Amino acid sequence: MAAGAPVEADISKLAPGEMQIVEWRGKPVWIVNRTKEMLEGIKKSDAQVSDPKSEVPMQPEYAKNEYRSIKPEIAVIEGVCSHLGCSPQFKSVEAKGEMGMEWNGGFFCPCHGSTFDLAGRVFKNKPAPDNLEVPPHMYLSDTKLLIGEDKKA
Repeated sequence: MAAGAPVEADISKLAPGEMQIVEWRGKPVWIVNRTKEMLEGIKKSDAQVSDPKSEVPMQPEYAKNEYRSIKPEIAVIEGVCSHLGCSPQFKSVEAKGEMGMEWNGGFFCPCHGSTFDLAGRVFKNKPAPDNLEVPPHMYLSDTKLLIGEDKKA
């Protein structure tokens, strides 16, 4: 509790392809309702990211999967770069002109150039050493998330 109480997030109005931001422990937590195309883009990024299987423990055990999430379509990721603590920006697949033709959507840290896919995995040869963190979380219902606590707590 001293580190920060859990936060409830209502995702009932979060449309496919949209991102919602909540604050937990003074940090932004991104909740992204990923489309089928976004999920396919994550698979396409495997060869380009530093830790494709999420071996570095930057997520709870239940989110150690290809999408780093409980439900594939819903991402819950701390919006704090693992390099120097900046907050990256969401860049959709439509940002190919700016991000390069290989871009399948994700996050870009303008401070030092780190890029992350839509699962929060860092791309190779970037300043960020690790993937973005996935905070402990659980579903209270199909439309309500509790961030900061999970079944083990």
